[in-house]
Amino acid sequence: MTPHRNHPTPQIPRPVALVTGVGRTVGIGAGITGRLAASGWDLAFTYWTAYDRRMAWGAEEAAAADIARGLREHGARALPIEADLADPQAPARVFAEAGQGLGPVTALVLCHCESVDSGLLDTTVESFDRHFAVNARATWLLVREFGRRFAGAPGSGRIVALTSDHTVGNVPYGASKGALDRIVLAAAREFARLGVTANVVNPGPVDTGWMDEGTRAELRGRTPLGRLGTPRDAAHLVDFLCSPQGQWVNGQLLMSNGGLTQGG
Repeated sequence: MTPHRNHPTPQIPRPVALVTGVGRTVGIGAGITGRLAASGWDLAFTYWTAYDRRMAWGAEEAAAADIARGLREHGARALPIEADLADPQAPARVFAEAGQGLGPVTALVLCHCESVDSGLLDTTVESFDRHFAVNARATWLLVREFGRRFAGAPGSGRIVALTSDHTVGNVPYGASKGALDRIVLAAAREFARLGVTANVVNPGPVDTGWMDEGTRAELRGRTPLGRLGTPRDAAHLVDFLCSPQGQWVNGQLLMSNGGLTQGG
């Protein structure tokens, strides 16, 4: 009699998500990558340290390595990719590196942004153009690259982008985010033949280090739940939208802000 042998169960490959704008361990992008890794995704993610260096919070030089290490602790393969998304050649390069390093991308999650406060009277042409290059043009090029390369099973593909409705005193940021909304929502129809869903999430104000105490107090007072949003709040919704259970949500701009009111 041939002795019984235990054969290992073949592992199902983890799907690959590409998340942009993951440059800080306290950021929304980092929260999303961690949640997706825990849910069974492998992660490629982009970061651009030069952006953080010119912002008030400064650069977190080891952030990409620390984030990747945390993802691997969830059993995920992790691939950090440094990229200036103001460069129109960057999206194709990012997808090429993600594909070579991890495999075809099934979910694209757009968390990157250029955000420098300025209003109608003091915004410079240079700043306006850079906001649209990063927030709108790069979004289009990333979505386009995803659509060109997607070869997954119908119904498995996902695009999720983070947006904002803040415009007063932040005109180039808000205007370029409005353009992002339209670009991403167009994919819900144009990529229907691929079985790809596309949604936009407005997480409201999330304190990732940019708020002063007065801003925190004001926003807590305008939110029925009496607290600020966290990266984890945004991550749970993105995780759902990327899951099989989230497939029926498509072509939507979702407010996920704890009921924040615009007025006082």
